[in-house]
Amino acid sequence: MLNQTRTAPESSPASLNPPGGLTAEEFVLTAKRILDEVSKVLVGQDNLILQFLITLLAGGNALLEGVPGLGKTLLVRTLAQVIAGTFNRVQFTPDLMPADITGTMVLNEDETGRRAFRFHQGPVFANLLLADEINRATPRTQSALLEAMQERRVTISGVTHDLPAPFFVLATQNPIEMEGTYPLPEAQLDRFFFKINVGFPTEAELVEIARRTTGPAAAAVRPMADGARILAMQALVRQVPMADHVTHYAARLILATHPENPTCPEPVKRRVLYGASPRGMQALILAAKISALLDGRRAASSDDVRTLVMPALRHRLILNYEAQAENVSADQVLEHVLRTVGVPKTA
Repeated sequence: MLNQTRTAPESSPASLNPPGGLTAEEFVLTAKRILDEVSKVLVGQDNLILQFLITLLAGGNALLEGVPGLGKTLLVRTLAQVIAGTFNRVQFTPDLMPADITGTMVLNEDETGRRAFRFHQGPVFANLLLADEINRATPRTQSALLEAMQERRVTISGVTHDLPAPFFVLATQNPIEMEGTYPLPEAQLDRFFFKINVGFPTEAELVEIARRTTGPAAAAVRPMADGARILAMQALVRQVPMADHVTHYAARLILATHPENPTCPEPVKRRVLYGASPRGMQALILAAKISALLDGRRAASSDDVRTLVMPALRHRLILNYEAQAENVSADQVLEHVLRTVGVPKTA
């Protein structure tokens, strides 16, 4: 990633065919400007901002877990300003209905007295949607986002409505042990590109947060990209090559999370009910390609894959009762997987 020292690339640099005239150098420059601009507002969350940007450039959706008050809403609102996109926020509550998110048909009367139903768009029609505390809503309402997250459209009364592009959902959830929460269904969890854990700030970061938020004026940010540039960056990501041995390495990592696989480590056999899905493989590969581009390289490496295993796979492992009883996390299981699956040698 940006400003990190890495080993030599595992495949020879390739010439990318830039879509819409966007070059790899312009990709890095735009990404750096976005990161720098968002960092003017958020304090001490560099890794969070970077993973958030990777998700956006992959065309995915992110799930953030952390206690309230850590700046999750501020992050999405700031990014919307930096990419000159539209932003909507939905506070999920137990009484929230699906139509409150997607929209509904409204009976209108024109000046002639004729009545007709017209579709009234819900807050999902935005470039960036913040689904705040998503696990406080009932499963029926949570599922209202499934089609939007996967297909980038919603269907109301049999009519399909396309969502604006780019479209990005950032859902936040409180730790599941907090009162009044509903676990997200596995089908919806799998549709999140990354699950990002938000840590609590340090003492120095808390002091800086207080200085920035209790002073006379808040930091102002400027647009660094627009929707067309983000879409061009997403298209360029798809052209980044990945050597076969790196792709097979990612596949072995996925297979090692499945307890029925004879080569999986013992902690997986003991504590995992279901392993990561093929979507996890897709997330690993796309994230690794973006990581390579941000680092100024033209090919993804095994290091890129290893670095992003946690956010790409932690929410895709379904742990069994033994793991829950022993308070074992998905991250701990994935650490065993990383130690067990050997890094392939370069060709």
